Amino acid sequence: MAVHTRSGAILDDFTNIPEDFRCGYVALIGAPNAGKSTLMNAMLGMKISIVTAKPQTTRRRVLGFHTAESHQVIFIDTPGLIQPKYELQESMVNAAHAAIADADACCLLVDAPRAIESGRELPDGLRQLLQEAGRPVIAVLNKVDLVSDKKQLLPLIERTATAYAFEEVIPISALVNDGVDGLLASLEKLLPQGPPLYPPDMLSDQPERFFVSEMIREKIFEQFRQEVPYATDVYIVEYREEEDRDYIAAEIIVERESQKRIIIGRGGAAIKNIGTAARQDIEDFLDRRVFLDLHVRIREGWRDSAAWVRRLGY
Repeated sequence: MAVHTRSGAILDDFTNIPEDFRCGYVALIGAPNAGKSTLMNAMLGMKISIVTAKPQTTRRRVLGFHTAESHQVIFIDTPGLIQPKYELQESMVNAAHAAIADADACCLLVDAPRAIESGRELPDGLRQLLQEAGRPVIAVLNKVDLVSDKKQLLPLIERTATAYAFEEVIPISALVNDGVDGLLASLEKLLPQGPPLYPPDMLSDQPERFFVSEMIREKIFEQFRQEVPYATDVYIVEYREEEDRDYIAAEIIVERESQKRIIIGRGGAAIKNIGTAARQDIEDFLDRRVFLDLHVRIREGWRDSAAWVRRLGY
């Protein structure tokens, strides 16, 4: 079952669609930790993409639908643009490249404080990728709330504007929802005219079990350091709706015995913490009670196995 809003949408149905209605795909692209998932969540007014302080949290492209009286924007949240080192990362980068090719327009998110410090705005190879795709692109300077000296923003805006033929360069803070409405208005102008492609009350086409697995994975990223989160994935083994609550059985996939011991923790304390934190988020998301049954399984070298990467849905 796909995710729908609980309170209805601004566009009530498909019976009175304006002739100048616009609908299209917008790819959110950029380096890891630029704020792509945070921006999509802000646009939708609901958290459907997991967010952590660690880079490369997003692994799959996730669709999110913003529907209003005049438009429907189909956002594509993508993994960060990196130089892949193994099969899983190759899949992640391919997902981002495919999103650029499929989109009607792109938002390039730039971490403004990091760009000011480093003097670089575009990830390696992105200019050629955008030129080949030929899509209109808005450069979004994100996290401007973290720039203590606002005088540094104007030179960054000017420098970014000359780095590529952007439609606009827009400073925002997705985290505090500053400038997001203006960005949305600019994106609407880039979309082709046409009817909505998804029901107005629908937020994403992903099934509930996808979001459940992502919430569990988010807690792993939050609770563990260094390599452990990157060597894990979550697979939903069983999802059963019962009368008084949902039963969800999930496997946490790791690569080595040492990682399994870390995930479980002394006396099972670590995996219990993961389960407790994830269950609370899952229940809030599903708006019903959940029994969450977690197990850890070793799949040696799964990240560099094309077969396992495909089996896990990448």
